[in-house]
Amino acid sequence: MATLADTNILLRSLNPGDPHYGVVKNALARLRLRDEALCIAPQNLIEFWAVATRRVKENGLGLTSAEAENEIVGIRRFFFLLPYTPEVLETRQRLVVQHGVSGKQTHDAHLVAIMTVHGVQRTLTLNEADFKTVLPG
Repeated sequence: MATLADTNILLRSLNPGDPHYGVVKNALARLRLRDEALCIAPQNLIEFWAVATRRVKENGLGLTSAEAENEIVGIRRFFFLLPYTPEVLETRQRLVVQHGVSGKQTHDAHLVAIMTVHGVQRTLTLNEADFKTVLPG
């Protein structure tokens, strides 16, 4: 079964000082041992870059562009990148209208649209509530 990793998983897996680091690393290792397909979306890489290159005092990781690029190369080796297709945009629009999604949850609806189009049924996240509005079941 395929699992989409939320951006918070990517960020915390690279920050040993984060309180969730161990939990995230263990979850990823367990999924790998079970031969789970670990996926990300292009949006995850964009969100990762934004936080990774933001200053620490602004709740970022404080990486340089070169350091962030190096981390993204590693992320892309570890995770399967789901392709963005025109169907994703149509699915996202249907989801936001159907579920009355607005504001920041629009980003989560976009990830759910990518999951829906590619048949990914699970997400690995530290913010499960963010997805409840738009995830089926």
